Amino acid sequence: MNAEQIETEKQTLTGGQALVQSLLAQGVHTIFALPGVQLDGAFDALYDEQKAGNLRIIHTRHEQGAAYMADGYARVTGEMGVCMVVPGPGLLNASAALSTAYACNQPVLCVTGQIQSDRIEKGYGQLHEIPNQLGMVRSVTKSAERALTPEQIPGTLDRAISTMWQGRIRPVEIEIPPDTLFATGEVEMLGTAQGRVRGDVDPDAIESAAKLLGNAAAPVIYIGGGVHGSEAWEELRELAELLQAPVIASQNGKGALSDRHYLSQSQYAGKALLAEADVVFAVGTRFSEATSFAWGIKPGKTFIQLDIDADMVGKTYPATVGIVGDAKVGLAALIDAIPAYNRHRPSREEEMLARKAEADAIAASVIPQAHYAGVIRQALPDDGIFVGEMTQIAYYSNMALPVYQPRTYLTPGYQGTLGWGFPTSLGVKIGAPDKVVMSINGDGGFGFCLNELATQAQHNIASITLVFNDGAFGNVRRIQQEQFSGRTIASDLRNPNYVQLAEAFGVTGRSTDSPAGLATHLDEAIKANEPTLIEIKVEAMPHPWRALGLR
Repeated sequence: MNAEQIETEKQTLTGGQALVQSLLAQGVHTIFALPGVQLDGAFDALYDEQKAGNLRIIHTRHEQGAAYMADGYARVTGEMGVCMVVPGPGLLNASAALSTAYACNQPVLCVTGQIQSDRIEKGYGQLHEIPNQLGMVRSVTKSAERALTPEQIPGTLDRAISTMWQGRIRPVEIEIPPDTLFATGEVEMLGTAQGRVRGDVDPDAIESAAKLLGNAAAPVIYIGGGVHGSEAWEELRELAELLQAPVIASQNGKGALSDRHYLSQSQYAGKALLAEADVVFAVGTRFSEATSFAWGIKPGKTFIQLDIDADMVGKTYPATVGIVGDAKVGLAALIDAIPAYNRHRPSREEEMLARKAEADAIAASVIPQAHYAGVIRQALPDDGIFVGEMTQIAYYSNMALPVYQPRTYLTPGYQGTLGWGFPTSLGVKIGAPDKVVMSINGDGGFGFCLNELATQAQHNIASITLVFNDGAFGNVRRIQQEQFSGRTIASDLRNPNYVQLAEAFGVTGRSTDSPAGLATHLDEAIKANEPTLIEIKVEAMPHPWRALGLR
């Protein structure tokens, strides 16, 4: 490209315009954001693009909500979710959500303001100033970088997004001072939208793994969220059938293989299957659940691990063979290599269906969780999306709720971020407007972000929010009662009238105290297709893991 061609591609733009045009070039069409004085130059540029219909701005009531919604949007679309917040307390508010996206390997871009560029790190006490903002946010992002001129903005954004999509996907942050957003420069725009970089896998590692799996008498496949991230659903099914290997999913892996498939087994059934396995193959998972819980894998197993992150291979359990790479690429390579070593494998359908039935019957004995989860599953279409929380029905569902399609069962993963569910579900519904979206909350977790009912109503986000109201941080209270001789402290809650609360915000409110009542309300809410909150009044619930013997 000659100098004259380069010159013709430059545009005279403000920093705000350079940012917005760069986001558009990356395929961004939805941003979750809160305005503020350090972002005025960006929002002025956003105004023109929203008016032209090129961008949709969902403004929230809290920065945490904006970042959670970006996470939810990313999870169901497979695209980058974008949030925009002011510096200092704005970014700190968003950091809990970024930590969850970090834990669950989600492609989230956080665009952040800064203080005036000539005062950064001077400690003058400027509005929203915190020391070492980049260092702080690097704890919960894959990269964080600052642009100080309009000309630097396209390159800074391009590098951040490129970093995000390579290897293990995680959130990234860029920050821009307010004077940079208002300054004018000759800006050269870059490239087009980026996406996941899959790369190759080591053929020797594939060959070694293929021999072990092909010769295994009782292989088991354990999967995590990496299968969803790489969209490796078909390859997983094909490999499982090739090996007649049962598939056990972590909470983030649920739905990668439909629970209608005989080889898809619950974690409860996995307790025995892992004990019987001679070879365990972990795909796209840290494998922490299966090594830290009492029911998990014991020492001395032949263990194969496929993960995009080399640092995770063999980290929680020694890997006999480690394969570093994208799950879709690695599984496809194994499908090609295994037939050369594979033993004759008659169908295990009858055996696996019997194990399913036994596990389901035992899980059904956990009352009332099983009753409420059954009502939710019955009401939710196969492609409906379940957004869990740190609450009793979701804990039970992690182990026992059937899931039939990929990317329809979402959790906060190991971060366990209380308050994640409701705001995240709003981003999910924005990303999947034609699907039924249900958020499963306790009264404790819902209280963290209930102000986003205003966002739900203002933007007419027709998701369904369930609030199970036991008047407490229920899990905390039960632990205190059981482990500390009933010495409960700081676990009881005073709650509002949830129906009146919802209606005050302009959201339809309903209330019930039974599974049958919930079934009726869910049927009505799905038909109405409008922003809805349903309160379910419940008593304290039994310990689901203890009831199933998993902890």
